Amino acid sequence: MTPGTHEYQSDFARKYVAEGKAESVLAVLSARDIPVTDEARQRITTCTDLDLLDTWLRRAATAHTTHDIFG
Repeated sequence: MTPGTHEYQSDFARKYVAEGKAESVLAVLSARDIPVTDEARQRITTCTDLDLLDTWLRRAATAHTTHDIFG
């Protein structure tokens, strides 16, 4: 298996991977002292699109506001 190409097949696995990625996005924003509105938190924590969560995580590393991650 090539690193970074694994797809989670079960809904169970995808759900928990998505939750972990969402928590990572929030952790990066918190570490950077970027305020997260309830609306933004809801959007992040309810997202199940793993690719989108990866995009948001990368953007969180350089964002100035939560609006920047949703770009």
